[in-house]
Amino acid sequence: MRALLLVAIVTAASLLARAQDAAPLFAATLTDLDGQPRALAQWQGRPLIVNFWARWCGPCRSEIPELARLGRQYREQGLEVIGIGIEDKLEPVRDFARAYEMDYPVLIGREQGLALMRQLGNAKLGLPFTVALDRRGQIVAVKLGAISPAELSAAAQAALKPR
Repeated sequence: MRALLLVAIVTAASLLARAQDAAPLFAATLTDLDGQPRALAQWQGRPLIVNFWARWCGPCRSEIPELARLGRQYREQGLEVIGIGIEDKLEPVRDFARAYEMDYPVLIGREQGLALMRQLGNAKLGLPFTVALDRRGQIVAVKLGAISPAELSAAAQAALKPR
């Protein structure tokens, strides 16, 4: 029953997500932890889990270890986890990423990150915010608020599913 409910939630989220256009995500360039610009277009064509977060966000902190685990679990299948910190300053984010063992790409950009969240359907700009995209760049799942390990796995499966 629980699994059926989870599938229904992810399916409903997927239907809502399809109305959102992922083009702004792939058009964006943000700063990586080395202070270099990174175009998100470099990940176009790959299944993605994109997680918007901030250091001050308790639920964000709680889900980071699960995001890292998921990235390692599905890396060989081509899934990429990307963290987008809604932050202004590089050095504190770099320290935070080390402390939380974020072994996936972390980008930062407060204003641009907020604009991306809005363009991806998060009108309230709440955190955390997670978006799953398939290889075609289609949004297949979204989650505003903390994402459970089961929801995250379902989003990864949706992103990896051949279309």
